[in-house]
Amino acid sequence: MQIGFKLFAEAHTPQEMVRQAVRAEEAGFDFVEISDHYHPWLESHGHSGFAWSILAAIAMRTERIGLATGVTCPTIRYHPAIIAQAAATTALLSDGRFTLGVGSGEQLSEHVTGHPWPVVGVRHAMLREALEIIRLLWSGGYRTYRGTHLSVEDARVFDLPETLPDIVVAAGGPKAARIAGELGDGLFATEPRTDLIDAYAAAGGTGSRWAEVPLAYAGTVDAALESAHRLFRFGPTGWKIQAELPNVRNFEAATAFVRREDMADAFGAGPDVETHVATAKGFADAGYDRLALISAGPDVEEFFAFYEGELAGRLRAL
Repeated sequence: MQIGFKLFAEAHTPQEMVRQAVRAEEAGFDFVEISDHYHPWLESHGHSGFAWSILAAIAMRTERIGLATGVTCPTIRYHPAIIAQAAATTALLSDGRFTLGVGSGEQLSEHVTGHPWPVVGVRHAMLREALEIIRLLWSGGYRTYRGTHLSVEDARVFDLPETLPDIVVAAGGPKAARIAGELGDGLFATEPRTDLIDAYAAAGGTGSRWAEVPLAYAGTVDAALESAHRLFRFGPTGWKIQAELPNVRNFEAATAFVRREDMADAFGAGPDVETHVATAKGFADAGYDRLALISAGPDVEEFFAFYEGELAGRLRAL
């Protein structure tokens, strides 16, 4: 079991993301993973820095902690040849501490290049081709690939690490989980779903199983839920909404009727350590062994202190 910290780049400046990563290393976290979006989910978030620049800065400011994208879409906004190069460079800068998390993306951030948003089956096919391209370029030499959706012409990644990064594939359903099992080194999920792990394993997956654990620490349950609602009220809409809406204003409208009380169904909220342990235990019991903790409370420093003082030992024992 490894315990990580989610860098929520939509709600903080790039400088604050680097500071939080350094603080997470000091607090004893095993890794940090950062969202890689062009837009925030909500207008009120106010930020969405370039994840790869932030990762480079974190690599230079830390010594031990692992780094990961959570997750990158290597098919539309980025071409997979660019991600192959970016991930290899980040692995070198971090002395091998980097994991490439990938997924089929959301229209919110991918439509910005003007590319039409494909249906989910096409997105999955594009992700398969992207993973094949990344692996091909990581094998060294000049490479050409001509797929149905994506192509590479006579490309070479010159700076490759001796040990290549693991590729962890995000899944919101069994079809994507099978892609993770066939072409990835691990599975990435946001819910404690055993069916995703079953599909991953049935497709040959034997690697790490990553999940984001939604926690909101505050002095009262009400304060914790209020903060979780302010920051993460897009979450209860589900992936069928999150993947399809094209802009921030759509998410503001779609979340207008999400109540503070609705956040209690997903988040471990309040000051009680048992509540937070129980939320994380649901993911551990489902079979996930890389738990990235989301801090949705009003004060991230209070969460770090809570983690160091009460939560870390309990989670290590899961």
